[in-house]
Amino acid sequence: MPNLNDKIFNCEKELTLSIIGGKWKMLVLWHLGKGGTKRFGELKKLMPGITQRMLVNQLRELEDHLIVHREVYPVVPPKVEYSLTDQGRTLIPILDSMYEWGKDYIKNNLDEHAQPECTEKSYESNG
Repeated sequence: MPNLNDKIFNCEKELTLSIIGGKWKMLVLWHLGKGGTKRFGELKKLMPGITQRMLVNQLRELEDHLIVHREVYPVVPPKVEYSLTDQGRTLIPILDSMYEWGKDYIKNNLDEHAQPECTEKSYESNG
């Protein structure tokens, strides 16, 4: 059984969801994958509902799991950039499929007045 930070997983799906699951991690991954390297403030602006503390925590967890790379530049004021690692980039096709699935689900199962939280336009205009 895979083990990550002393947590035991019964299968690979549990492990995957533990690493990328939650409301914010997939959005962080999407923006870094579609928009490239971002600074903290840029990511925060792309996700208006996230608190600073939550974004810091999500980025740290993704960095700990080798999905996100954090580059610190020795300048004043401090400059920190976030990007996907090679391993992180392997998640983009999965996120693309999830996005398409959600778009199709909305189209086929929700009434015409239902408003999704995010749209393709909101992602593409920032990417």
